[in-house]
Amino acid sequence: MSSLECDVLIIGGGIAGLSLASVLAPFASVVLVESEPTLGYHTSSRSARQLIPSYGPEPVVDLTRRTLDLLAGVQSSTGLPLTVPRSFLLIGSAADVAADANSSMRRLSHAEALELCPQLRPGSFEEAALDVDCVGTDTDLLLEYHRRTAGDDGVLILPNSPVTSAHYDGTGWSVRAGYRRISAGVIVNAAGAWADAVAELCGVGPQGLVPLRRTAAIVAAENAPRVGTPMVAAADDSFYYRPDAEGVLISPSEAEPAEPGDAQPHPGDVEALIDHLGTVTTLGITSVLRSWTGLRTERAGGLPVVGFDAGHPGFFWLAGQGGYGFQTSSGIAELAAVLLTGADPADLGAAPPGSQRQPRPCGPPEPSGAAARNGCNGGQGRVPAARSFRRVGTGGRPARVGGPGQLPVHRT
Repeated sequence: MSSLECDVLIIGGGIAGLSLASVLAPFASVVLVESEPTLGYHTSSRSARQLIPSYGPEPVVDLTRRTLDLLAGVQSSTGLPLTVPRSFLLIGSAADVAADANSSMRRLSHAEALELCPQLRPGSFEEAALDVDCVGTDTDLLLEYHRRTAGDDGVLILPNSPVTSAHYDGTGWSVRAGYRRISAGVIVNAAGAWADAVAELCGVGPQGLVPLRRTAAIVAAENAPRVGTPMVAAADDSFYYRPDAEGVLISPSEAEPAEPGDAQPHPGDVEALIDHLGTVTTLGITSVLRSWTGLRTERAGGLPVVGFDAGHPGFFWLAGQGGYGFQTSSGIAELAAVLLTGADPADLGAAPPGSQRQPRPCGPPEPSGAAARNGCNGGQGRVPAARSFRRVGTGGRPARVGGPGQLPVHRT
């Protein structure tokens, strides 16, 4: 059986794990394992591809704005078209819009909203609010950027490598992933809907993370909104839609608890949504081109879980991002790298020139068992000083991967 040794083992090859790997690589030897044959197969490939800085509780809003700053810096320095401007229109009853609209959103008159989104039926809403700071994002390109950046800095990325056992001896982990034994100082749990299951396999108490279904479809429509017009969402969470290069992306915005797995649309869900959209819009949907369901995993309270487990200083949580995965990804990766290494954010190499914004901590892991009595972990659990990644028994030669097309990233 092949053996590897590293400072940090990241479990999960979605946007959370890949974005952290790309930030952490200069500071530590990193291995990332993914159980699927392709990276970003589950939730990360089933995103609405919209980053909305007015969406979510205040810590999420801060992390989203930090992510937008960081992505703007990457886009400026690389020329990669990671984001494009695409505003967000919230509609509904006066009470629902008042409850959901962030203070940064601009209230629109009924006539202004109809002019901006003429597919809306006049009687389908009372009030509207607009967020003009939103962007659409090319999630495939962003995943590939993080994969290549991580690989170029020496991260070893291993698809088809489900974790089947993990043992902590007080100083480090011995993990079996696929056909390999991996010794690691720290495990980062970025396993999405499987995060609680991975924790239990590692002997760590769960965080009460619940996977929630979210279905979407690309449809053809006679009166499709033109590309560049806003994403429209109902404040009562009954639907959203936005223009797409292939047609119109639609979703019923459901949040139905589910077991971890390869989620698929329930029969009739997309058809029921099309019927509903026919009563509130004049889209004139003619056919379904494709549909899918992803799992948005959350803890009660809706904040991501980022930090060392209170009872296991070698176990780091990076989970529970819910529907904020892509829009907080770079900000949370920066925050996690700071917590793991103690590095100054300015030294991480991701901040754009002149940026002084600091990441804001979000929900820490909940203490459990003895840890609940003894309090949080404080300053323990930092990653050892970075060393050359080496395959055990090969004389310490660095093992580097990265070149175009070397590892499969799931495409939508």
